[in-house]
Amino acid sequence: MSEALTWVALVLLAGITVVTRGFFMLADKPLPIPGWLRELLKVAPLAALAAVIAPEIFMTQGHVITTWQDARWPGALAGTAYFFWRRGILGTILVGMAVMLVLKLGLDW
Repeated sequence: MSEALTWVALVLLAGITVVTRGFFMLADKPLPIPGWLRELLKVAPLAALAAVIAPEIFMTQGHVITTWQDARWPGALAGTAYFFWRRGILGTILVGMAVMLVLKLGLDW
């Protein structure tokens, strides 16, 4: 790609970003949102997080994990158990990563 096309792409991407981010500020009054959509938007961050994390737990190199000797499974289970026990995000991450570390270094999974 030439330098001119790179600059054109950057300017167009910046313009698209400004338009999409500023779209909601253009209206004089708040846009009415139906109640059902408001309820769905409450769980959108959780759905996005699941969409990012699930492939990392259940897939490797584009294929579903077929063995139980993968450190991600026990790490995810331990982290989930800790979260339901204590409801702490930092502890969840630390417990999951500790289990994965022990399994990877200790058992060479």
